[in-house]
Amino acid sequence: MTMAKADLAAFKWLNEGEIRFEEGAIIMEATAKSDFFCNNGAIAEEGLTPENLTNAPFFYTEIAGDFVLRVKVSHDFRDTYDSASIMVMQDLSVWAKACFELTDFDTHAVVSVVTNQTSDDANGCNIGGNEVWLQAARSGNAFAFHYSTDGVRFDMMRFFSLPVEETIKVGLLAQAPTGEGGERIYSNFTLEHRTVKNIRTGE
Repeated sequence: MTMAKADLAAFKWLNEGEIRFEEGAIIMEATAKSDFFCNNGAIAEEGLTPENLTNAPFFYTEIAGDFVLRVKVSHDFRDTYDSASIMVMQDLSVWAKACFELTDFDTHAVVSVVTNQTSDDANGCNIGGNEVWLQAARSGNAFAFHYSTDGVRFDMMRFFSLPVEETIKVGLLAQAPTGEGGERIYSNFTLEHRTVKNIRTGE
């Protein structure tokens, strides 16, 4: 389905935020100091270490079985870790997100975080410009995140598994872990009940 206002009856909030619709785009407001990250206690002498937070606005629906979610995302990259993201979630301890993020290396990159009690953090490819396509695909308890610069060819950024039930939460996440927040733009959103032939390629 392509998401429009008529589809919103199926969507809910975790950490309710502001949302509006303009010319086929969904615009969500990331709130200040908002993130999803479950730190394992690691610290560093220098640099930013993510805090334990589960307070970013997550606009989601519940879906059973295999699916493919795809959306084009953009934002203005003001502060470190600002991101327009997609997320799959069992609960606050079991989830994963694919982000288009301003990294602590001052790059625009596709980044993934997989959480099973504690979170990892994996920077993917750097992206030129302020927009990219993100995709999440599920096949059983296996998942993959993909990205695309043209909405046609999607390359894998992460393959992983999670201990999830048949029905999980899937949707859009707007985060601003270090900054004051801002608009995150999502367009061309689709969510299909289908099983990919090859989860690594996402097709």
